[in-house]
Amino acid sequence: MSGEPRGRPFGEPSGGVPAERRDDHRRPYLMLPPAIRAAAAWSAAVVLLIAVASLVGFALVELRAATIPVALALLGTALLYPVMPWMVRHGVGRGTAAGLTCALLVAAVGGVVALLVNSLVHSAPQIASALQEAGDRIAEWLGPFGEKIRHALDNAQGESSALVSTVTNGVLSGLGLATQVLTGAVLALALVFFFLRDGHRTGDSIRSNLPPRTAEAVVACADRAFEAMAGFMRGTTLIALIDAFFITVGLLLLGVPGAAGLGALVFMGAYIPFVGAFLSGTVAVLVALAEGGIGTALWTLGIVLAVQAVEGNILQPLIQSRTVELHPATIMIAVVAGAGLAGILGALLAVPLCAAGVGVISVLRGDADRPRRGGR
Repeated sequence: MSGEPRGRPFGEPSGGVPAERRDDHRRPYLMLPPAIRAAAAWSAAVVLLIAVASLVGFALVELRAATIPVALALLGTALLYPVMPWMVRHGVGRGTAAGLTCALLVAAVGGVVALLVNSLVHSAPQIASALQEAGDRIAEWLGPFGEKIRHALDNAQGESSALVSTVTNGVLSGLGLATQVLTGAVLALALVFFFLRDGHRTGDSIRSNLPPRTAEAVVACADRAFEAMAGFMRGTTLIALIDAFFITVGLLLLGVPGAAGLGALVFMGAYIPFVGAFLSGTVAVLVALAEGGIGTALWTLGIVLAVQAVEGNILQPLIQSRTVELHPATIMIAVVAGAGLAGILGALLAVPLCAAGVGVISVLRGDADRPRRGGR
């Protein structure tokens, strides 16, 4: 009895655990290699992230009557925000400055839309007939493959005519659609006014409702996201104006019909990176081919490529050097995903929202060199 430890039943091993229960403390996942366990954990995290993102995207699409005006208002505010500090520094109250800025926005958007619609309406018949003629020439040159291209161009012409007639009929009799568009525009304009007038209080409101450390992180993320959207919108608008101006001048010098409408397409296409520039440039080359032959088409192609080269190598680094730089693959994926979720409007909103998201990620990663927006 003296050699047996006190309190240990007879026949139990010295470790204090019965022989048949020594391995009961092990869990099934411990039997897997560490690499498999890590892969399983990451897979679960990715699946959860995709599920949450899908639910958020579904909610945003279903509530698009409210989310689209909010997104447009944020982009408009980001584009026009520098006007506010200038007016406030010159003694204008914030409410009055916000109202004047909104009036400037309405005048600018109305003028640009009127110019674009007028250019496209007057140039659409010429562009459509030129596309059909270009399809005929390509079919003669390339044989069966050219016939497929001509068929695609004929379909594009039919869709363009249907789109024009649909828009015309909608303006005349589509009261429901017109009401929705007008309601969304009024809501977006009202939100722009409130964002401009009360945007400087956002940081204080966040700090008063969240713990100090969390509040500072949220404020930094919001500042960086807003700054990224503002830089993208201002830079893209300026680049779109420059591209449209030089391409329109080049088309006028070459005598290409519908130059104003083609320039309008270039301006609108600039807001959809890669895809918009490719489509608008292709249309310009095809119209030049139909009206002036292969020589004019080659000159038009040279002008388009030269403008795009200047944009990519000079304008983009110079104008958007302080904004979030997105990898081309990221931009393409964002455009395709936005178009799949919300059509053309989704493609327009995808890149600035993606830039805002990348800005937030840069803050969460501890980027200490992020630039600050002055006057806020």
